Amino acid sequence: MKLYAKTIPQALPDWATVVTKSADLFEIEINDEHPNFQSLLEELETEIEPGIFGVKADDLCSRLGIEMSNPNLHYLVEQAQTLISEIAIHPDYKQLLEAGYQPDLNIADASTALTYLQWELERNREPSV
Repeated sequence: MKLYAKTIPQALPDWATVVTKSADLFEIEINDEHPNFQSLLEELETEIEPGIFGVKADDLCSRLGIEMSNPNLHYLVEQAQTLISEIAIHPDYKQLLEAGYQPDLNIADASTALTYLQWELERNREPSV
């Protein structure tokens, strides 16, 4: 599991590792199989909705002493485009296609949808005349 944070404490638990660090973003990899992490989840588990139990991200981040990042949409769309490009050339994906995989929507459709979203974001960013 990964978390993206604006700030982190100096010392993270042994089940959390900083993967990348930029000026305004830390990417943290969580070993969600680690027993200490599982114990923390059990301790933080609450009823989120009637009959639905889980852990709220805010509670987990508060306990870890991190401030979650809310990356802007442009950044997320760029990341998604990059991932889609990687999927399109991945050998496992190519193998699925060769084996007859024919989804209703394909990688090109996803890429096109993200391109349209980028255009809309850029159009809305421009000052109106």
